Amino acid sequence: SEVADLLGVMHFMESMRLITVLERVAPTSDENVTVTDTKFNNVPVRLYLPRRARGGLRRAMVYFHGGGWCLGDAGMHAYDHISRRISNELSAVVVSVNYRLAPQHHFPAQFEDVYAVTKFFLQSKVLSQYGVDPTRVCVAGDSAGGNLAAAVAQQLLEDPEVKTKLKAQILLYPALQALDLNLPSYQDNDNKPILPRMLMVRFWSEYFTSDPALREAMASNRHVSAEFGHLFQFVNWSHLLPAEMRKAHVYSGPTFGSAGLAQKYPGLLDPRASPLLASDARLRHLPPAYILTCEHDVLRDDGVMYAARLRAAGVPVTHHHAKDAFHGAMMFVLWPLELAVGHRLLNAYMEWLNENL
Repeated sequence: SEVADLLGVMHFMESMRLITVLERVAPTSDENVTVTDTKFNNVPVRLYLPRRARGGLRRAMVYFHGGGWCLGDAGMHAYDHISRRISNELSAVVVSVNYRLAPQHHFPAQFEDVYAVTKFFLQSKVLSQYGVDPTRVCVAGDSAGGNLAAAVAQQLLEDPEVKTKLKAQILLYPALQALDLNLPSYQDNDNKPILPRMLMVRFWSEYFTSDPALREAMASNRHVSAEFGHLFQFVNWSHLLPAEMRKAHVYSGPTFGSAGLAQKYPGLLDPRASPLLASDARLRHLPPAYILTCEHDVLRDDGVMYAARLRAAGVPVTHHHAKDAFHGAMMFVLWPLELAVGHRLLNAYMEWLNENL
């Protein structure tokens, strides 16, 4: 992908996206679940409807796939498999969203798409159409999708048009802040699979712009100017991370850069892109959270810090930290990329959903 990008043959993310194409499966119904590709509020979604009647209203999940806001598809084999399992085993309606992607579309397009779908689905008439219990609906997502799920949960609190309250938010190894890209987890897992630090930097920068100036500033962690220094209190890992994750790292405070980037790309400081920047007062009203973090993951500390801040705000949090896992591990549940850790994480996730949704 880097070679194709340097030669001008194909944009880095467009060549990376070929993986998505190879992994995509058609919407195929079976004896347990009806699967269709459709649109909610003009945004493409893959809809999973359980066929077995269990009596009473159903649970529901609105899901946002990962891929750094640049890659991914609701129809990728692993996403399709997991959505089917949730729909069948939990008798749940699953709405898996295919939001617009960078570099063709930058922030806030991705957020706007997932928010539009969620708001549409939460209407009483739509929930009734699909036999959904309005008190048992959650948003969920992995990686960049976890970012979007957290942002949607926050935004819904301030939307007077939405009467339905979420039962839960599920954040699987989420990316939650773009301020400090030199957290202990970024340093400890600099070159570990499947998300090395420089790829995450590329994802973050492409989310806002294809301007290489931002990518270069983010790579050196000098993309935020001193005038926004007050925001670093929300990502101060010196007190938000437990000692075993801080290890030998010593917090020295932020290294500030040029004032121009945050003014040119205000999404950098927008809680819709970095949910960790939300105030304590805003966090206080959020629904219960399930947060999965993995030890060998650059995004580990984002999820750990968010769990700490949510708990401090009085929000019930189930934080599952997998010490033997890496970013995206739950996706590795199908041959030929099938791992025991993937099955273990998925089973724990399913168990929590069954008990809490």
